[in-house]
Amino acid sequence: MMHGLMMNYPLTVPAILKRAETLYGSKEIVTEQPDKSWHRYTYGDLAQRAKKLAIALLGLGVQSGDRVATLCWNRHPHLEAYFGVTAAGAVVHTLNPRLHPDDLTYIVNDAEDKVLLVDDCLLPLLEQFHRRVSCAHVVVISSAAQKPAGMLDYEQLLAEAKAEEFRYPDLDEQQAVAMCYTSGTTGKPKGVLYSHRALALQAMALGMVDALGICEADVVIPVVPLFHANGWNLPFACALAGSKQVYLGPHLDPPALLRTLERERATLAAGVPTIWLAVLQELDKNPRAYDLSRLRTIMTGGAAAPRGMIEGYQERHGLKVLHIWGMTEMSPLGSTGYLPCALRESPSSDQYACRAKQGVPAAFIEFRARGPAGLVPWDGKSVGELEVRGPWVARAYYNCPEGAAAFTDDGWFRTGDIVTIDARGCIEIQDRAKDVIKSGGEWISSVALEGALMGHPAVAEAAVVAVEHVKWQERPLAVVVLKEGKTASAEELLAFLAPHFARWWLPEAIVFVDEIPRTSAGKFLKRALRERFRNYLNQELLQKPI
Repeated sequence: MMHGLMMNYPLTVPAILKRAETLYGSKEIVTEQPDKSWHRYTYGDLAQRAKKLAIALLGLGVQSGDRVATLCWNRHPHLEAYFGVTAAGAVVHTLNPRLHPDDLTYIVNDAEDKVLLVDDCLLPLLEQFHRRVSCAHVVVISSAAQKPAGMLDYEQLLAEAKAEEFRYPDLDEQQAVAMCYTSGTTGKPKGVLYSHRALALQAMALGMVDALGICEADVVIPVVPLFHANGWNLPFACALAGSKQVYLGPHLDPPALLRTLERERATLAAGVPTIWLAVLQELDKNPRAYDLSRLRTIMTGGAAAPRGMIEGYQERHGLKVLHIWGMTEMSPLGSTGYLPCALRESPSSDQYACRAKQGVPAAFIEFRARGPAGLVPWDGKSVGELEVRGPWVARAYYNCPEGAAAFTDDGWFRTGDIVTIDARGCIEIQDRAKDVIKSGGEWISSVALEGALMGHPAVAEAAVVAVEHVKWQERPLAVVVLKEGKTASAEELLAFLAPHFARWWLPEAIVFVDEIPRTSAGKFLKRALRERFRNYLNQELLQKPI
């Protein structure tokens, strides 16, 4: 084998920080504080504080590969940890404060976190599991002088560290850099351990025009929490490009979010569909209240975005929604649903049908789908479980031998998403494997029914789950939240669905609720709905022939 004569320059997160400091030192980073005030500083400030954090962690005995956990909201110290921990050669491990204390106990102990950085407003949560974990140090991020006994002060650590002692480390790009755990909806949470190379490559991929096209002129608001799959890798992609970053705290009410989008002149914002559904309702109620003329793209992922939502933003407010798909195991980018050239002159209905799909593989990502008889053709009709591989896809779970079942013998990752793939490689998720509804041996897509229901003008949210049926084993049941001030009957919603689905696909019943339970990642908690309504259809008075 003949090697090329290129430099071996490692693709690492500290290299991204060095670039941001050198080229974009005056660009702004804005974060909301717990008291709802706003903190503003620059990439230059971020770099200096990240260097001090690296020096402080090394002074606490942190060594290469040690895990440093964060229990924080979207604030500038959390962003500093993204770069400071990794600049120390350690692994930044983001904890989800929406998880149960028992889950956090398991995760911290499984990861063997050595240091834990915590927002002072989350100390009551930490108190519920602190004594059950073995972190050597807890560092509190706070403006108050008084700290709990035995805990260290973040600002004091930084004040005592000397940035001039910092030297950018010479790291192997395959070295571990970050860690996230899955939500554990189908078992214990599983650790995903990312490499520098994986996150650096994905940061570059997010800058591609047919991905997010992140560039220096952008003002990016990651509504997604920093503890969700590395904030969708946006902190690294923005730093690489020199984009202004704006982070909101945990209070994401639609008017406040819209005011921030307007005030900061945002060009790109990213969050889960439930966030954008609520924002769309606010825009519909007050269409002239906000100037979003600079907002070029609303990025949504984490769950299937209803076509009605994509149409609503475009048709009523002139705003573009870009559908992406990914997973924690994919760092997390997997695909982007951009509109191909071949459809740009097509009728709008064809364009929206395309944009509601999850899109084509991101650069260097490969897709295939496997059905009971083997790999399925790319015909847009054949259904199978999506399998993926690529340079930022996990090849194993951390400290989890039983997780090997998620990987094929030839090294592809089994996603658990049931999809079709069309001739141009575009995937459309039909369901999660665990959420598929099998009625009388036939398969029904809960995702398709949910998307159609949320296209009704009175429906705010809809989740469809399988419930027991004495004749057909399982039937779909729809759980619906109506928009404020709107009304609709079950019969009206069924009639709305009828023209678009086979009769046996239609929900057996529709239940109206005030809210749908969610997972810690903001997705519908279908397990809770299945348990709640398991025998709903088997009650004698509610039985209906099909």
